Amino acid sequence: MSRLKHIKPYQIFESEPIRTVFTKEQLNWLDKCVDGSWKYNPQTGLVDVNGGFICRRQNLRDFKGIKFGKVSENFNCEHNELTTLEGAPQSVNGNFDCNHNQLTSLEGAPQTVSGHFRCELNQLTSLVGAPQTVKGGFDCSDNQLTSLVGAPQTVGSSFYCNRNQLTSLEGAPQSVDGDFNCERNQLTTLKGAPKKVDGNFDCGGNPVSVGTLRPIFALMKKGKPYQQALEEYWPKMGDEDRALMYKEMPNLPPEDERKYKALSAYGNIKGYL
Repeated sequence: MSRLKHIKPYQIFESEPIRTVFTKEQLNWLDKCVDGSWKYNPQTGLVDVNGGFICRRQNLRDFKGIKFGKVSENFNCEHNELTTLEGAPQSVNGNFDCNHNQLTSLEGAPQTVSGHFRCELNQLTSLVGAPQTVKGGFDCSDNQLTSLVGAPQTVGSSFYCNRNQLTSLEGAPQSVDGDFNCERNQLTTLKGAPKKVDGNFDCGGNPVSVGTLRPIFALMKKGKPYQQALEEYWPKMGDEDRALMYKEMPNLPPEDERKYKALSAYGNIKGYL
């Protein structure tokens, strides 16, 4: 590693103001974690990084009071003890990794990410605050999400929301250039499902079977609204899946409605109810 890497940018740019803005601990931390160079912008009060920033596995609970602006490459803060993203970069021209932390919210996350955004294995209950522009993939698996509201509406690669507590896909991105994985949730409907998925639609491990969810989604990919797709596939569904979805069929004969209501009430549905 060249000596140039260790030349502190504040020795070149505005040396005296920098010493009053940051503590010695903060300066040392920046120099340790920056792969490239950094510069403090007094107009914004933010630190811009020309290169990448890696602070993974440091037992961090926050970003030491530093607020980041633009990062030209990757920003990696995974495997820490972060409970907030306050101070995280506003834009990242690479990947943003905050997985394996203790986050309950994405408030403060960058709003533009040119690579992948990873926030899996946290304690998220909502995606509000997530970036709205993600050119790579988006992974929010292994959290406690009950809704996808707040997710980016366009994802340039795959979208993973598996192993959460979702009962519907409302709020999901509507255009996914890779795979869409919603396995091992509590899905009893495909309301809100993407209109475009270029890869696989993985939906196993939900109360409604794969044998029902996939054909309904296939009809939706052809441009049919969810309600129309459900009604079209209804005659081919088994009673177990019908008992989970009958409330979305408003024109059922009364005797059928009573039948599926009874099945649902007595829990004769694969042990999910």
